[in-house]
Amino acid sequence: MTHQDSDLPESGSAAPADPDTTHFGYRTVRAAEKAGMVRGVFDSVASRYDLMNDLMSGGVHRLWKDSFVHQVSPRPGMACLDVGGGTGDIAFRLLDHMTRRAEAKRRQTEDETTDEALAQAPPAGGGRVTVCDINENMIRVGRDRALDRGLVTGLDWLVGDAEKLPVDDASVDVYTIAFCLRNVTHIDNALAEARRVLKPGGRFYCLEFSKVVLPGLDRLYDVYSFSVLPTLGQVVARDRESYEYLAESIRRFPPQEELCRRMTAAGLRHARYRNLSAGIAAIHSGWRL
Repeated sequence: MTHQDSDLPESGSAAPADPDTTHFGYRTVRAAEKAGMVRGVFDSVASRYDLMNDLMSGGVHRLWKDSFVHQVSPRPGMACLDVGGGTGDIAFRLLDHMTRRAEAKRRQTEDETTDEALAQAPPAGGGRVTVCDINENMIRVGRDRALDRGLVTGLDWLVGDAEKLPVDDASVDVYTIAFCLRNVTHIDNALAEARRVLKPGGRFYCLEFSKVVLPGLDRLYDVYSFSVLPTLGQVVARDRESYEYLAESIRRFPPQEELCRRMTAAGLRHARYRNLSAGIAAIHSGWRL
């Protein structure tokens, strides 16, 4: 894993020359159409989304998400917003992390407090995580998973666009977005929205596929992405096209240094990144000051 600051050379994929168009994988489409097209992709794969993640990554995506939440390390009582997290994978981890920290603090208090004072103390609480996703089917999957886990408190679910969040200004302590930012129509608008909803001193965290930095691995990864991945999509999810889009969207996403620069331009300070698995994925972080 590597750490880098944001003052690095600029690089990245070119945006369409026409401001009314954008990329959908390798296709150029009207900007107004992309959100609906992405919604269609995830409508198609929602019921098998987590299974496909396991198959595509050999389970490594779970390690990436664990590392991501460990880096976020939210404190009990924090208000967290997880954007594009419909199935709940990140939200459940965030909530569990806060709950375990609250319980550990309470156990420490029990060792240091009299029985009388302890009896009057409020119960230990975790925090609150709001999941916001543009796709209602993904939200439905997440809610069902939460009920299966017995999670009935501490979670809120919103249907909304990352570029127009239905969230108040300066209202969240932590903003997370995992494997979603590459799907938005205008990345810069989504970054600006992240800054808007964060409280001063709040943190931004993004986990996303990125640019492989290990020579040789990039070629193997291309073969896997454009040959194996669509075939898995066809066999398991009966949807080759959606997984072809997935591979193309990863290649279109800005590399690590460029995303840091765009975070800074959106008003997120101290932009940094950490590579995972030689850059197959990366965690970016920044502050709203």
